[in-house]
Amino acid sequence: MDLKKYIRSVKDYPKKGILFRDISTLIKNEKAFISTIKEIVKRSKKFKVDKIAAIESRGFIFASAVSYILKKPFIMLRKKNKLPAKTYSVDFELEYGTATIEIHKDSIKKKESILIIDDLIATGGTAEAAAKLIKLSSGKVAAFIFVINLFDLGGSDKLIKNGYKVENLINFPGH
Repeated sequence: MDLKKYIRSVKDYPKKGILFRDISTLIKNEKAFISTIKEIVKRSKKFKVDKIAAIESRGFIFASAVSYILKKPFIMLRKKNKLPAKTYSVDFELEYGTATIEIHKDSIKKKESILIIDDLIATGGTAEAAAKLIKLSSGKVAAFIFVINLFDLGGSDKLIKNGYKVENLINFPGH
């Protein structure tokens, strides 16, 4: 299935000059959503994985379904002050600002292998922060899987250059 045709492009969102790749049109189509989950599951099986993590919030949509199918625990990487217990935090740069993500300190046991899933990678700042959280938690990143790669913004390439395994389902230019 050509998943690319189910992605809506929205100009000047969330700010002028950004071309936003919207997954809502993919997830509202039953066949496209199921196909996406099946493809992520297929690619996940390439890696030794103890747990699956996802980046808030759109990554949760895909990762929770994959976690269920693979029968692996699910870890939420959330925005600052959204997790109730003790956390590790990492600040990072976005294409259009800064942010912080956190993980519960008890989410990962030493040397567990974590698959990180998200809807999209642009410049790679959020993904790098997610990897730092996994390392702070004494885990290791098995791989990243993204539904959409904005290839000309370089995030996937940056992760690969830093030694991470990366899978992308769909490639789009960022602008």
